[in-house]
Amino acid sequence: MTTIRSLTTRLQRVPLSRPWGAEVTSVGVVATHVVRSDGAEGWGFAWTPQIGASAVQALLEHDIAPAAVGRSAVPGEAWQDLWEHLHEAGGGGLTTIALAGLDLALWDAEARAADRSVSEMRGRRRERVRAYGSGVNLHYSVAELQAQVRRWVDAGFDAVKIKVGRPDLAEDLERVAAVREVLGPDRALMIDANQRWDLTAATTAIEALSSHDLTWVEEPLRADDLAGHTELARRIDVPLAVGENLHTVHRFDDFLRAGAAQIVQPNIVRVGGITPFLRIAELAASYGATLHPHLLPELSGQLALTLTDTGAELWVEDVEDAGFAALGALVDPSPVRIADGYLTERAHQGLGLRFAPLLSAGSSAPSAPSTPSTPSTPSTPIA
Repeated sequence: MTTIRSLTTRLQRVPLSRPWGAEVTSVGVVATHVVRSDGAEGWGFAWTPQIGASAVQALLEHDIAPAAVGRSAVPGEAWQDLWEHLHEAGGGGLTTIALAGLDLALWDAEARAADRSVSEMRGRRRERVRAYGSGVNLHYSVAELQAQVRRWVDAGFDAVKIKVGRPDLAEDLERVAAVREVLGPDRALMIDANQRWDLTAATTAIEALSSHDLTWVEEPLRADDLAGHTELARRIDVPLAVGENLHTVHRFDDFLRAGAAQIVQPNIVRVGGITPFLRIAELAASYGATLHPHLLPELSGQLALTLTDTGAELWVEDVEDAGFAALGALVDPSPVRIADGYLTERAHQGLGLRFAPLLSAGSSAPSAPSTPSTPSTPSTPIA
């Protein structure tokens, strides 16, 4: 049996050229490197934009690595046991984010050992997947917001998502109307409240904003408010999207079983990696729910190419100026290309996501590739 010989990590901050707010000017990446008993190597990462990166790295180094060494290196085989091992520290959140660092590296190693990409190893079901433009833009002026939407339209996107939840609903109405004016009637428009409303405010806001033909409303309530989302789904006609802050297949099952969401958006890193993400995709299909992966298109886009067809077309989220490669964070070119509103895959091995050390990198056991290249100067933000 091929086993895990070692797991090492490196913590670094990746600067954002388009800040997500006054205090969010970089994101945290914990780059991981696994070596198997047969000598094969794999690279992965854990990711948390602002909070908890050091805690994630500590879980990987002090709790996951010692428990993982000697276990099966076959992707997915050790995941459940390791999740149960970490459960004392929480069933999801930091623990699953940390588990993703190992899980991604194991999938990468398995594909690299076969001289294939992960999507080739799993079997592609489509050659391209639709992408939509997205941005962290609640702090933008109306003029800045319209300019961003025009950039997306000019780039060929036929669907976009913007942030809502300003203190005064009249401001949201003005901003959504301004965006719809730029988009015209035929492009899809989604809104994301990032948990800013309670049930009463969400009901009022969505009823008012729905006149602008919304494709979905995302995270209108506190992410873990199952009862609130269930009641809100009963009150409104706009589909509800949740999932970026749900961390286990069990929690996704709770929301789908209750009818609290019609669209689920698992973040591959936050749920613990590719292994649980695939389980969540199967669960969503069993409920007839739509699945659109959350953020990280250089990772989620590869998996989207392999997922089983459902009644709804798969979309991946492309946050403006948020690609790892464009930020100069990767050793190799991006494993995917987004153009004219679609994501396609470039030729690469494994996941194609080896992180290059940045000048601002934190300390930790080295996990750089055997022959790292010098990263380019960061120039754009990351999702």
